[in-house]
Amino acid sequence: MKKLVAEFIGTSWLVLGGCGSAVLAAAYPELGIGFVGVALAFGLTVVTMAYAIGHISGCHLNPAVSIGLWAGGRFDKKDVIPYIIAQVLGGIAGAGILYLIASGKAGFEIGGFAANGFGEHSPGGYGMLAALITEVVMTFMFLIIILGATHSKAPKYLAGLAIGLCLTLIHLISIPVTNTSVNPARSTSQAIFVGDWAMDQLWLFWVAPIIGAILAGLVYRFISPETE
Repeated sequence: MKKLVAEFIGTSWLVLGGCGSAVLAAAYPELGIGFVGVALAFGLTVVTMAYAIGHISGCHLNPAVSIGLWAGGRFDKKDVIPYIIAQVLGGIAGAGILYLIASGKAGFEIGGFAANGFGEHSPGGYGMLAALITEVVMTFMFLIIILGATHSKAPKYLAGLAIGLCLTLIHLISIPVTNTSVNPARSTSQAIFVGDWAMDQLWLFWVAPIIGAILAGLVYRFISPETE
C-alpha cells in the first residue's frame, strides 16, 4: 500500500508540475516560460520525485513505465495493474488541483488544458500518424534510458537525473507534435477535464506509449539482461 500511495503522490506532482507549468506559466505575458520551460518542468518533477519516492515505489509515475519495466524483466506482473490504478488516480488528483487553481482567475476558460492531441489539436498541426510514431519512439527511448540508468551495472545515484533529463529532452522534441504524452496517466488526467475531442483522441496516448514501452523492455532485456 505504501508503494501505491507513493505512486499516487508522485504522479499527482508530475501532472501538477508539468501540466501546471503549461497551463499557468507557458504563455504568461512577457514572462512566459514557453516550450523550454514546460519541458524543464516535466523533467524536474521526475528528478524531484525520483529522490523522494524512488526508494519506496521505484518512482514509475507512468503506466507505460510500469509495463515497460515488466516487459524488461524488472517488475513483478502482479504489481502492474495496482500501480496503473494508483498512477491514473494520482494524475486525476493533480489535474483536479490544477483546475481549482486555474479556475480561480476571472474569465477562466479551460481550453486545451495541456491535453494531448493530434490533427487540429496538435500544437503544430501534426496528423495522427506523426503523433503515433512520435509517441511510440519517444516512449521507447524513455524506457531505454530508464532501463539503462537503473541497471545494476549503471553508476549509482544518478538514475533520477538521467531519467529527468531524458523526459525534458523528449518534451523539447515532441511538444509541437502532441503536447507530449509518453504517459497514459498524464494524458487521461487532462482529457477528463477537457472532455469532447480529448477523450476521443485519448486512445492513441494509451496505445502508442504502451507499444513503445513493451518494445523497449524486450530490446533492453536482450542487449543487457540483469542476469548477466
